This record gives sequence, C-alpha cells and structure tokens, in this order.
Amino acid sequence: MVWVPLRTTRTDRRAPLRAPTTRCTTMSLEWLMDWSWSLDGLRDFIATGIQSFRDCDATALAAVACLLVLFVWYCYHVGREQPRAYATVNALMQSAEANGVQNGYVYCHSSECVRCTHHDGLNQKLYHNLQEYAKRYSWSGMGRIHKGIREQGRYLNSRPSIQKPEVFFLPDLPTMPYFSRDAQKHDVELLERNFQTILCEFETLYKAFSNCSLPQGWKMNSTPSGEWFTFYLVNQGMCVPRNCRRCPRTYRLLGSLRTCIGNNVFGNACISVLSPGTVIAEHYGPTNIRIRCHLGLKTPSNCELVVGGEPQCWAEGRCLLFDDSFLHTAFHEGPPEEGPRVVFMVDLWHPNVAAAERQALDFIFAPGR
Repeated sequence: MVWVPLRTTRTDRRAPLRAPTTRCTTMSLEWLMDWSWSLDGLRDFIATGIQSFRDCDATALAAVACLLVLFVWYCYHVGREQPRAYATVNALMQSAEANGVQNGYVYCHSSECVRCTHHDGLNQKLYHNLQEYAKRYSWSGMGRIHKGIREQGRYLNSRPSIQKPEVFFLPDLPTMPYFSRDAQKHDVELLERNFQTILCEFETLYKAFSNCSLPQGWKMNSTPSGEWFTFYLVNQGMCVPRNCRRCPRTYRLLGSLRTCIGNNVFGNACISVLSPGTVIAEHYGPTNIRIRCHLGLKTPSNCELVVGGEPQCWAEGRCLLFDDSFLHTAFHEGPPEEGPRVVFMVDLWHPNVAAAERQALDFIFAPGR
C-alpha cells in the first residue's frame, strides 16, 4: 500500500472569501497540503501571502506596528544599560578630534575636572560617581574604593609628607617608592623590545628643534632651572591625535600594553626631555593607583630620579618603575655636549588594583566627568 497525500483542486481555493483571520488560516493549511517543490508552488505561495496581507484589517496592522515600536524601544533601553565599553586608546584619539587641541596638546577646559580642580565638594562628586557606577553595575568589589572616598580627607591630611597624592588615595595598597620590573613584567618587556622603534620616532621629532624654539606638539613645563619639554600622546586620559599620527608605531604600541591607563584622567603617555642643567622641582603625583614607567631613550651621565629620598639612574633601553605619589624630583647635571636626557613615560595600573576596581575608577575619573 502506498500513501498518497490528498490534493485539493484549484476550485477549492476559489471558495467565497471568509473573514480575514479565517482566510489567513485556511490559506496556510491549504498551501501546506498543496506544497510541491517547484517554481509554480513558490509563485503561488508568494501570491497567496501578498493577497493575505492585503486582506488583513487595519486593527491587525496597528497591533503589529505597536509591537515593532515596543521592540525597538526595548532594544534601545537594554543597550543603554549594558556595561560601558570603555574606550580604547584609538577611540579616545578619535573623540579628542572633536574636543579641540592647541599646539597639538590637549588642554583642560572644564572647571569640574577632578584632576585639575581642588574644591570642598570633590568627595561628594566622587561619591556620586561611585553611586552611579554601582547602580548601573554592582557594588561588588567596591569596598576599598568606597572606603577611600568616604575617608579621603583623613587619608590625604594624615599621610606622611613623603607620600601625599594630590587628588585620590586608594587605601590598603602596598607602598614603596620603586617597583621591580616583575610588577608589570609583560608591559616592561614589550616596551624594552621596542626601544629602537620609540627612539627612532623621537629622533625624527627632535630634529624640528633646530628650526624653532618650541615645535608644534611640544609643551614646555615650568622648572626652577633649565628646560623640560614633553610630547604627549595621551594626556590625562585623552589622546592627542596630531601627536599620535607623528609617532604611529609608538602609538600602536600603547594598544598592546595590558596595564596602560588610557581611560581615566590619571593616564598619560609622553616623551619627556630634560636639557642639561635642568632641575624639576619636588612634587607629588595625583594618585597612588598607578605606577609611572620610564623607558630610557637617552641617558647622559649625572642624571638622576629621586623618589621618596631614594635616587635611581635611568639606563637606555631599560624601564624604571616608581610610585609618583611619593615626593619626587629629577635633574640633569651632565655636560651640554652629552645632550638631553630623554625617557618615554607611560602610566600603568598599580598591580594590586583589582580588575573590578580598575573598571570603576575608569568610570569615576573618566575625562570630563
């Protein structure tokens, strides 16, 4: 016995029209029974679908339109509440184009900037930012940051004079003026392997000093004596697009670093040049959540970095890691014929700041927040 599916005649499908809903259901059943893998079957299916759509009443169309609107609204709402995709160095570079640069150097224009402005409401502002972060994501892992913000005034005022971060102190971090290379081993080794690349791009930049006193993109810093120039690729969490384009290989290298601070106001990357006879006045950095890394590019004799009263010398092709929240200074007392002292400086995360804390600190201290 062979089973053969029943087929309806075409006269059956030309039966009098029923109500739109009944007709749609009937059409679907008839089509399923009448299906054949042929071009004629496909053509009949499309024609039937078009006719069924035409027969649907206005109420059904309105219901479908409302569902589509609700779906779009839901997607938009969910998208807004997703964890913030913190910008890469490349994304920050693009955003900086719209924020404006002067002489290739990003200047802060916000009176509310927590990095540059000291006022009585700073702690309240930071606590508000932390609450906003926790509301969007979670309080999990925020105990140390919450404690630090709640008692920030006491921490900063009671710190010994050897370590006094100017803006934010995160409690319970190991405290030492210098760190070993193993603290951020991957990034240290990566920077040292690319020593020649960074040096070549610096030498190309430095040739411009023979044509003018302060070439575009360079910034002169105040010092008691001598001259201190910096060429920023990232300044307070904001990329300097024009400068990055002039050092493309060094800029790409920043994206390969695992612990580079690129998304908050405590992150910087620059070439720092001290001319012979220069002394940098003693000062404190803004926070203890970072390690400042110096890769020696040119290191004449009689150049020293002193952090927390401990002197260290740079070496070409080697990284020196230190906590700049300690009182520190640098000087170049070498002879003029030996040329400037040059380092590539980049801020890395303190190794004891957890991943959840890094994400929260990026949110709390985001540029312009």
